[in-house]
Amino acid sequence: MSELSVGDAPPDFTMPASGGQTVSREGLKGQPYLLYFYPKADTPGCTKQACGIQEALPALGKLGLTVIGISPDAMPPIEKFAKKYGLEFPLASDADQKVATAYGTWVEKSMYGKKYMGMERTSFLVGADGTIKAIWRKVKPEAHAAQVMEAAKAL
Repeated sequence: MSELSVGDAPPDFTMPASGGQTVSREGLKGQPYLLYFYPKADTPGCTKQACGIQEALPALGKLGLTVIGISPDAMPPIEKFAKKYGLEFPLASDADQKVATAYGTWVEKSMYGKKYMGMERTSFLVGADGTIKAIWRKVKPEAHAAQVMEAAKAL
C-alpha cells in the first residue's frame, strides 16, 4: 500500500461505532469529515486528544465537519471511554486493523528496544468532494484540535 497524500481519495471503510452507530465512507459522502486514528481508549494522550476535539466540536460542527475517532480497541472499552468523557462524536472500532492498514496508520513501533505493531496517531481531513485535504502524522494530542480547526476553516 502506497502512502496516502493530499488530493487522494480516502480508502473505503465501514466500522461499528459508539452509541450503536455504524460509520462508513459511503455514509459521509458529500460532507467534510475528520478521521483521527488513536492508539488506545482512555490512555493519557488519547484522552487529551479526544477531550480537545470534544471542546472544539461545537465550532467544528458550525463548519459542517463530522469527526470520527478510530482505534484498534473492541467496542466495550470504546463505549466506556466515550461515556466517561461525554464524547459526542462517534468512536469507531477497527479491531482487525483493516482500516488502519489501508490508511497506513498501523505501523511498526518500538519501545525499550522491543518492536511491535500499533496505531500511529494520524488524522485525515476529507473535503466534501471526497478527497483528502490535510494529513497530520504523529499528532501531538494537545495541539490537534487547533490544527484541525484551522484547516477546516479553509474547506
